[in-house]
Amino acid sequence: MFRTSTDVTQLFKAAFRRYPTGVAVITATGPGGPVGLTASSVASVSVEPPALSFSVMGTRSARAIVEAPSFVVNMLGPGHATLAHDFAHAGRPRFTPEQGWDVLPTGEPVLAGALATLRGTPLHLVEVGDSTVVVAEVLEVVLGTGGGRLVYHDREFIAHPS
Repeated sequence: MFRTSTDVTQLFKAAFRRYPTGVAVITATGPGGPVGLTASSVASVSVEPPALSFSVMGTRSARAIVEAPSFVVNMLGPGHATLAHDFAHAGRPRFTPEQGWDVLPTGEPVLAGALATLRGTPLHLVEVGDSTVVVAEVLEVVLGTGGGRLVYHDREFIAHPS
């Protein structure tokens, strides 16, 4: 049965902590160089045309990604839990050689060991509260060789090998 409460926000957060999701690092080239952030909100929107969505808050990296002409969604696998943590917290290492980054011919940072890499361009930006929902056309897809999965559940990155 549904519970009613005056604090819907706290219950909303608690509900989504119970819901495991996949993890991606979204990257772009901003005015000051490469930017990226961890996202657990990536979803398929359409097959024809290929489109996806994700939401971002108003951080410096998020603003640069939303303003970029194109970006890359790097879908993470079980070996990327530390990387996901690094891109989820300010002041952590980003785009280091040890993390496995490269640059596409179009200029966006790309994670060579990602399960899949999707390069896209924004179609729609929808402001909702303090977030922006990005709906993007997928221009290119590269499937990686890895298996297994990395999920975000109850504020933790949990790796599951094949």
